[in-house]
Amino acid sequence: MTDHDEVRPPRRRDAARSRELLVQAAMELFADRGYERTTTREIGERAGVDPALIARYFGGKLQLYLAAVRAEQGDQPPADLLDRDRLHWLLARFDQRGGGPSFPAAVLPGDNAEVQRAAREHLRHRMVDPLRERFTAEGVPQAQLRAEVAAAALAGVLMARTSGAFEELTRADLAELEPLLHAFLGALRP
Repeated sequence: MTDHDEVRPPRRRDAARSRELLVQAAMELFADRGYERTTTREIGERAGVDPALIARYFGGKLQLYLAAVRAEQGDQPPADLLDRDRLHWLLARFDQRGGGPSFPAAVLPGDNAEVQRAAREHLRHRMVDPLRERFTAEGVPQAQLRAEVAAAALAGVLMARTSGAFEELTRADLAELEPLLHAFLGALRP
């Protein structure tokens, strides 16, 4: 028997790492293309693993999407939209990577009600709830409505910025845009 004929033990797969790679690839592709236009094959290719592992580890594409949304949420509750660091982070992240897997599914019509429900819940939890809590603590009337208006306004600005519909908004540097948005959001407090 030569060195080339030697039988090697099967390579052990790092399941945790494969899951992590699949979730990261799914987050990127769902953000870029949306849920419907992303295939499990593309996710597997981006992750560098067999796409069949999606079914094995998650149960299917929908469950992987939900795992990507949970991963995007993180463990810590976010600061509200009036927090300058949070607003800066959201704007910079959107400019660099888009809205994450939940943003397009939450604000654009789609065919999968469960995906839309999960995405909307995610945006409510990450954008609306923290601001509503601040407004409630400050005694601001209509705290829920004002928080939803703030989140909708920010979503609209982000979508318009990437669509190119408004030339000046599309060209604006974040250093120009951030103070305008912060002032607008702050004006929702009486």
